[in-house]
Parts: sequence; C-alpha cells; structure tokens
Amino acid sequence: MKIRTLEQLNKQLSDKLVWRKKELSSLKAMIDWKSPSLDQRNVLLRSGITILYAHWEGFIKVAANSYLEFVAMQRLPYNQLSNNFIALAMKDQLDQARDTNKATIYCEVADFFITKLTERSRIKYENRIVTSNLSSSVFKEIVFMLGLDYSFYELKEVIIDEKLLAKRNKIAHGEYLDIDENDYDELHRQIISMMDHFRNQIDNCAATKQYCCNEDKLGQI
Repeated sequence: MKIRTLEQLNKQLSDKLVWRKKELSSLKAMIDWKSPSLDQRNVLLRSGITILYAHWEGFIKVAANSYLEFVAMQRLPYNQLSNNFIALAMKDQLDQARDTNKATIYCEVADFFITKLTERSRIKYENRIVTSNLSSSVFKEIVFMLGLDYSFYELKEVIIDEKLLAKRNKIAHGEYLDIDENDYDELHRQIISMMDHFRNQIDNCAATKQYCCNEDKLGQI
C-alpha cells in the first residue's frame, strides 16, 4: 500500500522503529547480564556493534524512502515543492541528458525549466535512497536531500564514522576488536537517540508540510 497520508507515514515509521528498538534492547539486556563468561560477553559486544549498525542503516533507509514516497504521493506541482524536492525530481532528467549527451535531451531539460514547473510532479521514490556503508557524509547528503536540519548530527559524526561504522567494518571483515562495555552502552544510547530524532524530524516535516515551498516563494514563481 502506498504511503499517501500522515497516518500511514506515522505508522510506517513507528512499526519500523519499534521492532528495531526491541531487538537492540534485548541484546543489551543479554550483554548486561553478568553471568556469561568474559569471552561470551566479548562475542555479544562485537555482535552488538554489527546489529547496532544494521538497525541504524536499515532504519535510515526505510524512513528516508518512506518520506520520499509520501511526498511523491502528494503529487504537488513542481513549483509548490521545496527546492530539495524540485532538485530531486529534476535529477533523472539531468542525469539522462548527461549520459546521452544528445541535444534533444538537453532541450527537454530546458523545456522543463521553462514550461513544466506548474505540472504535477513525478518523483521516483522506490528504493531511491541508498544507505550502503552509511558514513556521516553519506547520511548528510540524505538529510539535505529530504530537506531536514543536519545540525543535531554535526557533533555526532565521530560516533557515526569511528565508533560505529569503522568498528562494524573491521568486525565484518573478521578483525578482532576488544569492545569496552561502557563504550557500547554509550554507543547504544546515541544510535537510539539519532534514530528517534530522524523519525521525529520526518514526522514534523510531514505534519507541517515542510516539503512545500512557502507563500513568498510561490508568489515569486
């Protein structure tokens, strides 16, 4: 079912986040349980890093694509979309023009800018946003693509790049890492916080129609 309403978007985000948080909480409870041996706890901690990353990347991907689908399903005219979504809608045409290098395609792009901004938008959204190897720089591009505020994440780039992604990659490639339990606890808290914040940003932007341009901008078009 397409995501057309705020209720559908909210449910999608909630469903996709709740089960991830439950699984992460269950894993943390296993790590906090002191009965396993030190070796067993180290295995759980290394597993915890990989699962934390998996849920971080997985949720960002599904949440971002869900919001993009919601905006696409509003079918607003291009000139009523915020700049980031106009740019995203035009990217396919620009990419086609670049790849073919045909004058006719460039003319179609020019025609779009001149005559078609009042038409209903068509935004490709299915699996549009890719999150593989989700570094802070990749995540920043996703945030800007959706028209969200990145400031909350600026001080968390070291957490994303060094404490989560780099360690996950080393573990995934078979390297041994000795993970400190207190460091894992803090990382768990930070990742949950960022997923919650990302979900709230999307909810708020959808509810307040931040994907639309403002009246002042409409008057200038």
